[in-house]
Amino acid sequence: MSLMRRRIAALGSYTPSPILSLRDMDVASTQTGAADAAATIAPYATGLAGVSQSDNMIFKDSLWWSLGILALIVLSVRLLEIGWSKLRHVSAMSMPADEQRYWRSSQWSWMPSLKKNLTYAPLWRKRHNREIRLSSALNIGTLPSRLHFLILGLYLLSNIIYMFYLHWSQSNRYALAAEIRGRSGTLAIVNMVPLIILAGRNNPLIPLLKVSFDTYNLLHRWMGRMVVVEALIHTIAWAYVQVSAAGWESFNEKILHETFVASGFSGTIALLILFFLALSPVRHAFYETFLNVHIALAFIIFATTLIHCASAAIPGGLPQLPYMIAIFVLWFFERLARMFRLAYNNWSRRGFTEAVIEPMPGDCSRVTMHLPRYLDVAPGTHAYIRFMGINPWENHPFSIAWVEHHPDGADRTLNEEKSYSNAALYRGTTSVSFVIGAHTGFTRQLFNTASRGGGRSIRVRAALEGPYAGHHSLDSYGHAVLFAGSTGITHQISYLKPLIQGFNDETIATRRVTLVWIMRDTEALEWVRPWMDEVLRLPNRRDILNIRLFITRPKNSKEIVSSSSTVQMFPGRPSVSTILQREVEQQVGAMVVTVCGPGALADDVRQAVRDVQGTDNVVDFVEESFTW
Repeated sequence: MSLMRRRIAALGSYTPSPILSLRDMDVASTQTGAADAAATIAPYATGLAGVSQSDNMIFKDSLWWSLGILALIVLSVRLLEIGWSKLRHVSAMSMPADEQRYWRSSQWSWMPSLKKNLTYAPLWRKRHNREIRLSSALNIGTLPSRLHFLILGLYLLSNIIYMFYLHWSQSNRYALAAEIRGRSGTLAIVNMVPLIILAGRNNPLIPLLKVSFDTYNLLHRWMGRMVVVEALIHTIAWAYVQVSAAGWESFNEKILHETFVASGFSGTIALLILFFLALSPVRHAFYETFLNVHIALAFIIFATTLIHCASAAIPGGLPQLPYMIAIFVLWFFERLARMFRLAYNNWSRRGFTEAVIEPMPGDCSRVTMHLPRYLDVAPGTHAYIRFMGINPWENHPFSIAWVEHHPDGADRTLNEEKSYSNAALYRGTTSVSFVIGAHTGFTRQLFNTASRGGGRSIRVRAALEGPYAGHHSLDSYGHAVLFAGSTGITHQISYLKPLIQGFNDETIATRRVTLVWIMRDTEALEWVRPWMDEVLRLPNRRDILNIRLFITRPKNSKEIVSSSSTVQMFPGRPSVSTILQREVEQQVGAMVVTVCGPGALADDVRQAVRDVQGTDNVVDFVEESFTW
C-alpha cells in the first residue's frame, strides 16, 4: 500500500481526544439552543400566542360598564334634579316672594353637607379654578374639584388593576410579556372610545347629563394620558420579545418594512409627541398651535391604529378592529355635525354671516354677528366663531352676551302688544353679540384689526358654530345672584332680559336678581352699554334687579357715582362672602349663585357658597369656565 493510502486508512480509525469531543458538542448544542430559543420566543412577539383574550374581554366589559354605570348614575341624579326644579318652577311661579318659604329650606338634611364637602368642594382648601403659575410665562393649569378627583382616581385605579392583573406565576417570561402586550393594547384601544366621545363639542352626553364640556375636557385629558401609557407598555412588551427572539436587526427591519409593526410603532411615536405637547406648561404657552397640531396628530394616531389592527396576520384582523372602526365612525359623525351646524347657521337664501367688529376701551372687541337665518339661543350659551382674514382656520369659544331676533319684513303681523308673531320671527334673522378681551394670538389680532378702522366698526365675513351649553336654567329659583369679573359679564348679562321678561309675564319663579360686576375701571361699562340701557328700560326692572358695580382701579373718584338705589357703584374689590351672606339673609325661595370670571373670583364665590350651606336654606352653585 502506498504511503498516502496508509495515512488515509489510519485517519479512518482516528478517535478524537475528550477535549475536542466536548468542544464539538458545545458548538452543536449552541446552534441547537439558539434555534430552540428562537422557536420558543418568536411566537410570543406577534399574534395572540400568550395573550389572555378572555381576560381582556372581561376587563374591556368592566371598563365600559363602569363608565356606563357612572353615566347612568349622573343621568338619574339629573333627572331627579330636573323633575324637582320643574315642580318648584310650576308651584312657585305664581307665588309672591314672601310665600316661597317652603322652597327656601332644604328638604333633605344631608344635602347641604354633600354640597359643601363633595359636590362644590375644591380638592384642597379653596383653590380650584385659579391657575397655578410658576412664573408670568409658565402656567401649569388648575386643580380638579374633590368630586372630579374622586372620579378620576377611580378611573385611573381601575385601569391599573386591569393592566396588571396577569398570570405572574408562569415560568415563560416571554409568554408573560405577550400577555402584557395584549392587555395593554386592548385597554389602550378600549379607552380610545370614550376618549373620542368626550372630545366632541357635539357630545350627546352634554345635553343629556347636563354636564359642562369643561368637565368632559378634564376627563378627556386624563384618558388621553392613560392611552399613552398603555400604548407605550404595549410597544415595549413587543420590542422585548422581538429583540430577544431575533435581535435588533429584526426590530429595525420590522418597524421599517412590515405594515403591521410599522403602523403600530408610528402610532406610539405620535402619541408620545402629543403627550409632551399636551403637558400643561407647553399647552398653555402655545395653545393655538397646540390645537391645530393636536387635531393632526390625533388623526394620525387613529389612522395608524386602524391600519395596525386591520393588517395583523390574523383572519379578520385583531379583535380590537371593530373598536377602531367605531372610533372613526364617531369622529366622522362629530365632524359632520360641526360642518352641518356651520353651514346651517351661516348660509341661507339671504346670503352669509357678516360680523361687525368694534374696538372698545380696555383692549376689547365688541362683535355682533348677523346670521342669515333665525337661531334659537338660550341664556348662558357660548359659540365658536371664526373670521375671514383673521386666522380663519382657528375658532374659539366665547360667551354669547346678547341676542336679537329680526322678524321677516314680508310677514310682520303686529298684535295688540306690538310684538311680532312667532312665524315672522322664525322666518327672520338673528344677531348674536360677544365681548372679546384681547390677550395674545387670535384675540389680540382681532382687536388690532378692529383698531385699524380708526375707532369705527369694520365688517368682515364670519362664521358661528353653536350655540353650545345653556343647560343651566335659572327660572325655577326665587333668588339669583350673578357674579361677573371683567368680560365675564357677557355670560351673566345674557340672563337679565329673559328673567325680567319672565317676571313680567309671571312665567318664572324668580323674584330677586342681584348682579355683581367687578371691573378694572369704568371704561368697561362701554362694552355692554347698549344692552344694559335696554335692560334698565324694561318694565318693572326695579322690582326684581339690583346691580352692584365694583371698580378696582378707578381713574378718578368722581367716576364712582350710584345712579339709584338699585344700581350702585363702589370703589375697590368686593367682599364676596359679605355680599352673599347679606343675600342669604334676604333670600327668596331657593337661591342660585353663578359666577363667570377670573379663576380667583370663581374660587372666592365657590368658598362663599360652601360657607352658607345649611338646612335652613337652599343655595345652588353654577360656575361657567373654559379651562384649557
